[in-house]
Amino acid sequence: MLKELYTAAMGMLNQQTRLEVISNNMANASTTGFKRQTVFERNLIDARANFYNVKGDAEQNDPPIGSYTDFSAGGAQETNNKLDVFIANPRAFFVTRDEEGKEFMTKAGNFYIAQDASLRSSTGKLVMGQNGPINFNSEIFTQSNQSKQGNLLNIRITENGEIFANDFNIASLKIRVPEDEQTLQRVSGSDFIATNLTNSHDLSLEEINVRQGYLESSNVDIVNEMVQMIELQKSFEAGQKVITTNDSTLDRAIGIGRYFT
Repeated sequence: MLKELYTAAMGMLNQQTRLEVISNNMANASTTGFKRQTVFERNLIDARANFYNVKGDAEQNDPPIGSYTDFSAGGAQETNNKLDVFIANPRAFFVTRDEEGKEFMTKAGNFYIAQDASLRSSTGKLVMGQNGPINFNSEIFTQSNQSKQGNLLNIRITENGEIFANDFNIASLKIRVPEDEQTLQRVSGSDFIATNLTNSHDLSLEEINVRQGYLESSNVDIVNEMVQMIELQKSFEAGQKVITTNDSTLDRAIGIGRYFT
């Protein structure tokens, strides 16, 4: 009977994990370049050992469950902002770098020009070009609020990622393609970092295909996520009923045992 309680609790922990993942997907449905997460159950044969992990106690690490990122492409959303860039290659990423020199990969191409004339991502990271961080001539800017939108420059980004300011070639975007996206580790909504298992290469100018004035929207389908949430609620309620029934049966068994002692 205790085994049935433990099994039901493990099932409810699975549903809780799925609910957290779905809630996070829905919260980021409007986040540029966000990739939804989904959940799958690992090999159930591993569950047998979990029953002997801590007897009578269900822990978060016990359920045979895991999650992975769905890297399917989001739609191209037109913005007409000259600092917004969309990558046509669904497997390619922009490369950014933080102040500590750590590089990231992202699909979020909503960039802005900072007061130091550097091109930055929406999270404040430096946007990398093929020869290092992209930086415009700071002497051009006289009003920082206008420079953030690029209004003081005639900025043009070609299909192969070359950036021109007033017809002057500033830099070329660095576009990177990992061999296996599942080896990437998510560090924030749209930012990923390479792991020890990640092999990747940078595209040449001839291989790059980007579109200025567009952004890649999230690949989250709100309707599908809502349907899954309703199904999870029903499964969670079924687990609650199993626990309630077994608890009631156990309580009666204990009462009968006391009567005969």
